[in-house]
Amino acid sequence: MDMPAAVPKSSLSRPLTVWAVSDGRAGIENQALGLAEAIARQTPAEITVKRVHYAPLFDRWPTALKVLPDSMLAGDSDRIAAPYPDIWIAAGRASLPFSLRMRKRSHGDTFVVQLQDPKTDLKTFDLVIAPEHDGLVAPNVLPLLGSTNRITRDMLAADYMKWRQQLTQLKGPHIAVLIGGKSRAYDLSLDRAAALALQVKLAVAEVNGSMLLTLSRRTPEPARAVIKDVLKDTPGILYDGEGDNPYFAFLHAADHILVTEDSVNMTTEAAATGKPLHMLALDRLKEGGKFETFHRALRMHGIAKPFSGHLEHWSYVPLDETARAARHLLQLYAEKRDPLRVTA
Repeated sequence: MDMPAAVPKSSLSRPLTVWAVSDGRAGIENQALGLAEAIARQTPAEITVKRVHYAPLFDRWPTALKVLPDSMLAGDSDRIAAPYPDIWIAAGRASLPFSLRMRKRSHGDTFVVQLQDPKTDLKTFDLVIAPEHDGLVAPNVLPLLGSTNRITRDMLAADYMKWRQQLTQLKGPHIAVLIGGKSRAYDLSLDRAAALALQVKLAVAEVNGSMLLTLSRRTPEPARAVIKDVLKDTPGILYDGEGDNPYFAFLHAADHILVTEDSVNMTTEAAATGKPLHMLALDRLKEGGKFETFHRALRMHGIAKPFSGHLEHWSYVPLDETARAARHLLQLYAEKRDPLRVTA
């Protein structure tokens, strides 16, 4: 997490055009959009969000078979057509058939950035930005602790204002609880859900505070029911997916954040606040692996600790890997575009 050199000044007489491309799912789109917004905070830029997803017939086809991706898109997808942007930032499997062709389509004018491990030839891209726990090593790879995101102090404060009236009525301290669910590496069984909810209930009661809990789309329905039942009398708010999402307002209001260990995105977003970050254990489907590498790095940096059942206090520099990625990207973009005119 070292600070790189200053961002080169652009010699363009107009703002950069930046596309943030994904399938539109919030967890994927926010990574691309967050990096695009970080670029715009460092140099004038116009951001366009592009959402691509495929017709049911083609959706599950592997990337290698999507040789004519434009004709395979669903009718409500955005068109990927010229004029192409100065910088293409894409995330997720759906974007890959276009990312792999963007250099050729733009005649080399578009700087192509792919987030996460594309699981294909890395030389196809100008820059690959992936979590360091993926272990990707190549000259054009930038490893990050966690993932890019949209979190800034101003963004959280603005979202908080939408919920201010409800949140200020709740007694502090405020304990944000971010619950994920089933994934390839983790599960959330009924027993685990009950134990987790009881931990939250006792911790909130111990400090005589309020709970700000959100469930995710990956939280299994039986686990949802158990969590709601155990926490039904706990003061605070439990968001289960109905209505406007107070997730970012919760992060702003929180004095402590508890997050399940299955989500790199939620953990990275929580770490961007600088608030005590307690990791909640789930059922592990396999030991070790990438997630444990990620969690170990968070502990080494003094960011996160396993939840002991008690709300401890500690501080750390808020994690801002997105800004670092934006600086690195702009440096490479300037060098590629006009290496003789790059100025610090």
